[in-house]
Amino acid sequence: MATPTRTGPPATTVRASFRVNEHDVEVEIDTRESLLDVLRERLELTGTKKGCDHGQCGACTVHLDGRRVVSCLTPAVQVNGCSVTTIEGVAGPDGELHPLQQAFVDHDALQCGYCTPGQVMSGLACIAEGHARDDSSVREYMSGNLCRCSAYTSIVAAIRSVADETEA
Repeated sequence: MATPTRTGPPATTVRASFRVNEHDVEVEIDTRESLLDVLRERLELTGTKKGCDHGQCGACTVHLDGRRVVSCLTPAVQVNGCSVTTIEGVAGPDGELHPLQQAFVDHDALQCGYCTPGQVMSGLACIAEGHARDDSSVREYMSGNLCRCSAYTSIVAAIRSVADETEA
């Protein structure tokens, strides 16, 4: 069997410095690498999942300078000088679960758990953006995150419970 040959320009590497979960990071990256691959393969932050690798499922959702992005479509070179938060950076300093993570447990909003990190990261953004005021809004703003186990009702309930506590 013939080995496929790569066409196109040769790989270029650059040095990138950014913050991940409140820690400064400096890595040499291929300019074609996604943020997802750098997080998982280089920084060993495997909580962010590789689902579709096409930006359609939301399993790789992280926060980039406070806004949610799908890390599989985000070029790693784009985060130079930025701040990235992954699911590993959400829990408290002593390892206690973030209230939304706890709400996912309390509302049985996870089954296989594969989509859960992306769901939590998007849920946090949904709340912070003020889109968790009713079930319909939560469903709309969470529509980019797919759950193969169909835990959607519980996911909405978990997000709404935290949003309601935040507003109270």
